[in-house]
Amino acid sequence: MVAARSLHAWGARVQVVLTGPEDALKPVPKRQWRILERVGLAVRSRNDPQSESPDLIIDAIFGYGFRGKPRRRAARWIEWANAQGCPVLALDLPSGLDATTGIPSAPCVRATATLTLALPKTGLRAPEAQAFVGEVVLADIGIPPEVYRALGIEVGNPFANGSIIRLEDSQER
Repeated sequence: MVAARSLHAWGARVQVVLTGPEDALKPVPKRQWRILERVGLAVRSRNDPQSESPDLIIDAIFGYGFRGKPRRRAARWIEWANAQGCPVLALDLPSGLDATTGIPSAPCVRATATLTLALPKTGLRAPEAQAFVGEVVLADIGIPPEVYRALGIEVGNPFANGSIIRLEDSQER
């Protein structure tokens, strides 16, 4: 939703569609949704995708905590996205891909690129994930090094040269 606002501010024609019920949104996404409504970018939740042909799809159907298999409405949206023939940018990981194992469910978004946040998810390295993640880039979301240290993770300073870095091979993913 924040990406939609930024793209809109840069002059792109943007439409945001909830793939689930609005009342299921947690407080932070609900606040973002209200902002989109005020700006006129929010489209009420739809059961089925429309026949529109987008130039880009940003996949944020599920977050990294999703487990299981996409069902009903979410499955239809994933199938629609995969059939569009336009670039698909997955946020954090493609919807339907297990963040830990990298095992794709059926269906699973086939992303052109994945913008993963903070640290790469282990599932992005899995051989089974390669056909679904596309090019993988890592984005800084402002987590201080002290937070990682408290978790027993030493990351150094991966964002010393910029807030987005390309992970070029599976060794880095």
